Amino acid sequence: MKTKTRFLFVWLFATATLQAQILTPVKWNIRLADTESVEKEVTFTATMDKGWHLYDMHLPEGGPVSTSITYDKVQGAELEGAPAASVAPMKAHDEMFDMELRWFTDRVTFTQKLKVTDVKKFYLTGEVEFMCCNDEQCLPPDRVTFTFDKSYVRNTLASDQLSAGETVADTPPEPAGDTATATELKPMDPVSSGTNVRITGAKPAPGVLSRSPELWTPVIDELKSYGGIAADTVNDSALYLFLAGLVGGLLALATPCVWPMIPMTVSFFLKRSKKRRKAITDAIIYGLSIVIIYLAMGLLVTAAFGASALNNLSTNAIFNIFFFLLLVVFAISFFGAFDLTLPSSWTNRMDSKADSSSGIGSLFFMAFTLVLVSFSCTGPIIGTLLVEAAADGVTIGPAVGMFGFALALAIPFALFASFPNLMQRMPKSGRWLRVVKISLGFLELALALKFLSVADLAYGWRLLDREVFIALWIVIFGLLGLFLLGKLRFKSEKGGYMTVTRLFMAILSLSFALYMIPGLWGAPLKAISAFAPPLYTQDFNLYEGEVRSVYEDYDEGMAQARKAGKPALIDFSGYGCVNCRKMEAAVWTDPRAKALLEEKFILISLMVDDKSKLPAPVTVRENDKNRTLKSVGDKWSYLQRSKFGANAQPFYVILDAAGQPISPSYAFDENATNFVRFLENGLKNYSK
Repeated sequence: MKTKTRFLFVWLFATATLQAQILTPVKWNIRLADTESVEKEVTFTATMDKGWHLYDMHLPEGGPVSTSITYDKVQGAELEGAPAASVAPMKAHDEMFDMELRWFTDRVTFTQKLKVTDVKKFYLTGEVEFMCCNDEQCLPPDRVTFTFDKSYVRNTLASDQLSAGETVADTPPEPAGDTATATELKPMDPVSSGTNVRITGAKPAPGVLSRSPELWTPVIDELKSYGGIAADTVNDSALYLFLAGLVGGLLALATPCVWPMIPMTVSFFLKRSKKRRKAITDAIIYGLSIVIIYLAMGLLVTAAFGASALNNLSTNAIFNIFFFLLLVVFAISFFGAFDLTLPSSWTNRMDSKADSSSGIGSLFFMAFTLVLVSFSCTGPIIGTLLVEAAADGVTIGPAVGMFGFALALAIPFALFASFPNLMQRMPKSGRWLRVVKISLGFLELALALKFLSVADLAYGWRLLDREVFIALWIVIFGLLGLFLLGKLRFKSEKGGYMTVTRLFMAILSLSFALYMIPGLWGAPLKAISAFAPPLYTQDFNLYEGEVRSVYEDYDEGMAQARKAGKPALIDFSGYGCVNCRKMEAAVWTDPRAKALLEEKFILISLMVDDKSKLPAPVTVRENDKNRTLKSVGDKWSYLQRSKFGANAQPFYVILDAAGQPISPSYAFDENATNFVRFLENGLKNYSK
């Protein structure tokens, strides 16, 4: 048993650290064969680690990303045909995508034939895009760039095309794609062809990323000299997720699926052993098993996706719409339309394991049974918690949140087993549990709108503007209040007396609905600023206290700061950033902060999750790897990472006209006085 326990903890630790590793299961070797003939071959050889596979070219739409080769510039040569694979791909029907997929394992070489037409002008550059998976996970699509010039075709018979006295290198250098720097930007024109081999007429256009490259120079050390990389945001987010998990666990505890399990389970433990000390020990182990199961779920989510991928998913339209629909379905289930349960065979199997096992094993399987039995009530809460962890982008966020959830869920079992007399004071299951379940249905419906709003903002659809969102919340919480008062009934509801607790909850719900009504005309509604869309999405707005940035482009805003002789306040924000909305509604609108922001600073807001496409993708060098920036959000996220060494939002930094920091950076802090002090300190340093 000790060996099994040790293996379990080693596995959990390995799973937790997997997300911190940079996996590179596919290695590429790209070469141009320099024959004496004008007919050449470029070979793209991929070598895969054991267990990993690389997808073939030309897969159907709607499936995984196909391997594709894009030629950004073809000069002095003509491509002949399409790349051909050296081996036949494996084929299988995939149930999830409902299509036939093809992939390669171990090693494959794609060969592209070309004909050199002008040795002197020969130039070939492009990139390979690919996606790889194993049986447990898939990595995000990646790209490898390549560049070949005339030095790679020195043996061509047509070498007399070189001008008199011109020579080429005896040994071709390595492809330039591996030596480019972040300032050597390679613009790529939009692609119109739908094939996997794409030729674009890219022209070297300076300033694709920035009209003023000096403004993009890293200032990480300068910022640190002020004591200013704001790393506390991660700690705050982790604490927030832990507390959110605790609240979620307490809510789950008061549901019809979990609450009745407490006296039944504790009674079992007391009967299991006549010795009180042994019963208490068993109950504690049972509670720890619950924590381990939920913690393992959080670690698996982190290991499978990683924090950065989760953060990208948090503003992805499909991801948010999926959770919007999922929460709506859960809400309908809570209202009593149908029950969501896992297959009974799963529960029966775990139950039989608990009966047949002994010692710690039986307690662990009993905990697993509780997890499965309570899924219909805990599922919506767990799903919401994991999505919140994805939006915050904390590396171990899912694990932290699930730990808080499991802790709140497990403590009562150990507590009541330790003090059996407390069981007599517990309220019995009954009508109040059904009230809790239906009330949670209303809350799930309200939260579902938050996910739809994030997708709506990130993609600029403008389907769920602020006044629409607020109107829907007013209706939802108004109906919740009527339900709590007994004026709205469901089939699962039976008659009964109004309790004092239910009356006060109805008062809170109806008061909250009334509180939101002025928001239809532009009132800031600071209590829901983290959930509602920003004020600028509201069509009819009578409120004049809003502070909104005039500039949403870094270079444009910095040019205005130089012209006006004012410092620039850079606001790295995001449409899906909850804390950003809190700062804008609760801190920026403070009269002191508002006056400084509008009169003394040039405010530049940069949305790192803006999905708008750039006029043309831009390739940059980061961490010894080429990356392609395709959206406006990619551009601002890269600016924050490369120039300031930070990637959390909100993130504020004050710059002078040359793009140099003049004070420490500032992160999330709802204390308006601290924010005003931060602004005044920047102004003081700017005047020097």
